[in-house]
Amino acid sequence: MKIFFSAGEPSGDLHGANLIRQLKARCPDVECVGYGGPLMADAGCELHADLTALAVMWFLRAILNLHKFLGLLRRADNYFQRVKPDAVVLIDYPGFNWWIARRAKRHNIPVFYYAAPQIWAWASWRVEKMRRFVDHVLCSLPFEEKWFRERGCRATFVGHPFFDEVRQHKLDLDFLERMGSRAGPLVTILPGSRSQEVSANLHWFLKAAALVRARVPGVRFAIAAFKPQHAQFAQRLLKDSDLPVEVFVKKTPELIRLAECCMAVSGSVSLELLYHKKPTVILYWINRFAYFVQAQFRRVRYITLVNLLVAKELFPRTVTPYNPNDPKDERVLFPEYLTWEDKSSQIAGQIIRWLLDDERRESLIAELAKLKASIAHGGASRIAADLILGELSALPTRAPRPHFLPGVGAPSGARARGEDES
Repeated sequence: MKIFFSAGEPSGDLHGANLIRQLKARCPDVECVGYGGPLMADAGCELHADLTALAVMWFLRAILNLHKFLGLLRRADNYFQRVKPDAVVLIDYPGFNWWIARRAKRHNIPVFYYAAPQIWAWASWRVEKMRRFVDHVLCSLPFEEKWFRERGCRATFVGHPFFDEVRQHKLDLDFLERMGSRAGPLVTILPGSRSQEVSANLHWFLKAAALVRARVPGVRFAIAAFKPQHAQFAQRLLKDSDLPVEVFVKKTPELIRLAECCMAVSGSVSLELLYHKKPTVILYWINRFAYFVQAQFRRVRYITLVNLLVAKELFPRTVTPYNPNDPKDERVLFPEYLTWEDKSSQIAGQIIRWLLDDERRESLIAELAKLKASIAHGGASRIAADLILGELSALPTRAPRPHFLPGVGAPSGARARGEDES
């Protein structure tokens, strides 16, 4: 059995790796190939290209890389025609993956979408593509299954794959002990996994950190960098600063565990913060034009998954951003700011309240614990692997492709039976 994967984000690479391990545990002879990243390669996927190296956002950057995407698309199409894998598994990364799905369906290859894009939030018209090109949507969030099914898609809730990874984290105990022994409360800054996110958001977090330090003596800050180049960028920003900020690479779980509270860029990391029950302020800074564009497409009030999971009304008629003074937002667990403006004072104000008011902070932690108990179970990759293999095993057995030397026809018996000479 051969399964083609396409994952283009660091988080998709992570989820794909866990799914591949579960597939191989159940079916040792399964061959996993396609586009992904280093984690998928470590899990046993034969990478045709590292698609995570092209993780881009917004239209201009995608256009600048269009020739690369077209080359990868042609390569996949040729592979589908020549090899015809048993299935294609897409992981998030809409845009490019829609084209992969289209090519797969052209060759009658079953398509599964694992960790499907949040089209219910930003681009609901894309459900038509999901209905046409995807055989089964493997949903990460409880409400997604109903949403997709109501729109004619075959969908099953399997759980969020991020919790599989969080539950497997092996923490650096020496690091925890060393950092935990230092005086003063720690605020962890999580500036994102994409370079664009880091460059757009980190300086606002540092501006907020300066405001927090002015009110909370002895407070410490740590930046959890996803890549070494992100750490280098942070060090450049801090070069002329006297802020007590340390920068670490690949210590995100440890720094979340140690923190009293956090500042984070919007993304799947919010689920890790939920898992560790950490009070967090969310920021996603974009330029004014991008803010205007997203406002035309957004269909939900919140950009943070944790907040969506507790929202009373998921798809309000009027979509406006989070407002801490609006009664509609009283259930929000992570204050969030999708903005083109300077929100550093609001971010700092929330962090200060949590650091100085133990009762307020503990009350929020209790609410996070309730949500964690209801949603943060593992098993998404196991359930998805069982579902994929179960469906593929139920399909009619595909006749083997004949293998003849160029220019040599099949024997008459082989032509009749669809067999090769052997």
